[in-house]
Amino acid sequence: MLKEFREFAMRGNVIDMAVGIIIGAAFGAIVKSLVDDVIMPPMGLLLGNADFSNMFIVLKEGAKAAPYASVAAAKEAGAVTLNYGLLVNAVVSFTIVAFAVFLLIRTINRLQHEKAPADPTTKDCPRCYTTIPIKATRCPNCTTDI
Repeated sequence: MLKEFREFAMRGNVIDMAVGIIIGAAFGAIVKSLVDDVIMPPMGLLLGNADFSNMFIVLKEGAKAAPYASVAAAKEAGAVTLNYGLLVNAVVSFTIVAFAVFLLIRTINRLQHEKAPADPTTKDCPRCYTTIPIKATRCPNCTTDI
């Protein structure tokens, strides 16, 4: 059974999939940082100093009474919260990843559907190497039968 698993794991498709998952996870981390550290801070400034990662609604207060300064403080107090700001961050991250995947698929489709070269319309005469029409049966220059 171990031998069969090793054969399965060493197939090209499994290795390709593993590489894709690893690169996808790294790309996801980059996109998360882009959203959390680059896109959302200016967006928060435009919306009146809003910090999306700490936007939440308290559904049930914890041991310590509200208001809570952050999601972490609410969780520490044992409060139940609805973290809609984190959802906004996740939606923006998903949109960026989906757009990047769309661009990748679009590029792959273009490369796969490139038009094949057109059929040749001329050929060279084997005797005098003059270019003649492909349907010619005799060269007009040297009169060789082709």
